[in-house]
Amino acid sequence: MIVLGLTGSIGMGKSTTARMFAEAGVPVHDSDEAVHRLYAGKAAPLVEATFPGTTRSGSVDRSKLAERVLGDAAALKRLEAIIHPLVRADADAFLARNRAAGAPLVVLDIPLLFETGGRDRVDKVVVVTASAEIQRARVLARPGLSEEKLASILARQVPDAEKRSQADFVIDTGQDFDAARAAVNAIVAELVGDKAGKPA
Repeated sequence: MIVLGLTGSIGMGKSTTARMFAEAGVPVHDSDEAVHRLYAGKAAPLVEATFPGTTRSGSVDRSKLAERVLGDAAALKRLEAIIHPLVRADADAFLARNRAAGAPLVVLDIPLLFETGGRDRVDKVVVVTASAEIQRARVLARPGLSEEKLASILARQVPDAEKRSQADFVIDTGQDFDAARAAVNAIVAELVGDKAGKPA
């Protein structure tokens, strides 16, 4: 089974590209979706213990948590120490299920793949990219995102050019959906031919 890592900086179109891999029949593990599930489940009491007052009705209140950790490097490190091992375990279970099901190819959607040393967990890496102007416009269109928050996030991410230099495949999402979808299908065809994955 080939494990394909999908990554890219904020606003580069990673989530849309992940959906395209899923539409092509490839099982996808979405780290952001896993965090949402964990925040509503087993991570909630651990987060509350470390950051009291950031949960409500047994789930993490993301806006309250963001207030506590954004701009505070030490707090962010404490949060990552809780979340990263849980997401990793969730991804490992996903890989085991798909390996048992005989899937020839799976995608691990890892936003901070290079930043968290995730390169050794995957066989190949796809980086999604777009121009800085498109990236900025996409991010600032999101609720609650400002120039300052964007700068803070980008400061913690490996620069786009460096990611692209380390990628096995690069998908430019700054064109149109059809071009990105064609790139996804070409990658799937190159790696596994017409043997699509099996959903986990």
